[in-house]
Amino acid sequence: MKRLCPLVLCTCLLLFGCTDENSSESAVSRDLFAMDTYMTLKAYGDAADSALSDAAARITDLETLLSVTEEGSDVWNINHADGAAVAVSEDTYTILEEAHSISERTDGALDITIYPVLTAWGFTTGEYNIPDADTLAELLTYVDYTGVKLQDGTVSIPENAEIDLGALAKGYTGDAVMSILEDAGVTSAIISLGGNVQALGSKPDGSDWTVAVLNPFASDENMCILEISDKAVITSGSYERYFVGGDGNTYWHIIDAADGYPADNGLVSVTIIGDSGLECDALSTALFVAGAAEAEEYWRSENGSFDMILVTEDAQILITEGIADAFENLTDMTVQVLYLS
Repeated sequence: MKRLCPLVLCTCLLLFGCTDENSSESAVSRDLFAMDTYMTLKAYGDAADSALSDAAARITDLETLLSVTEEGSDVWNINHADGAAVAVSEDTYTILEEAHSISERTDGALDITIYPVLTAWGFTTGEYNIPDADTLAELLTYVDYTGVKLQDGTVSIPENAEIDLGALAKGYTGDAVMSILEDAGVTSAIISLGGNVQALGSKPDGSDWTVAVLNPFASDENMCILEISDKAVITSGSYERYFVGGDGNTYWHIIDAADGYPADNGLVSVTIIGDSGLECDALSTALFVAGAAEAEEYWRSENGSFDMILVTEDAQILITEGIADAFENLTDMTVQVLYLS
């Protein structure tokens, strides 16, 4: 099986409600398995059927292009070029530009060169292992996002470095699907790409879509419900892709490039709500690594251009003011609203 995104396999399923009994338009759906996850696409209108077929084909193409393990993919070619520059597709180049931008703006909290460390932990294979300190120290010498060089459609990385676009690929794919649907004239659609939820417009009756975010302390229960239109909702967390080591400690798949260990900054879940799936996907990982205080500082520095839900390890929920009226808490956890001023 092709492995696209071991860096951040969605850690919080997002369920979309899309009741349409009172709608005069019928829904068209596509279900597929791609990028190591199950995906559902739903759209309304006369153009929906052909648009969803085009969207499914685009997803398959992007999977092939961005796979870290499929020989001949852009990512595989970069990782096996021994430091030489590799010509890549516009899609890959765009994702890498966004990765660099988010890495810079978050002081390296997002680092796509973490892949060798992730492999050492076994998160790419399922053969889990706690690397020793010497192994991590050696591997970390190859981890540095600034070593990824982009120039005129080509990409190069240092020898022994490896990249993985799992923290951005599904977000970019969601944007690509939205673009196809919109270009086809679809005005109402919602997709779930393995838990990355993205909506085009609102429901056919004009009401918002309903999205449920799972409880990181009880992943068979919903933590909250959000009402959204024209937004992406993407979550990263510590509670789905993890293992318990022989030392009795729990280790999860979101790795901090600063020390090579699972990010342990007081957060168990980060949900980002915004206009761009690519940005939301990248930020959900970066801000999980950064921690609550830094995430809030970053949100303020961006003037609230996106919204977020942070869940702390002591069971506190922090939400930004832009979603306060669209957020329904389904738990007994305390909710604090963060304000820009």
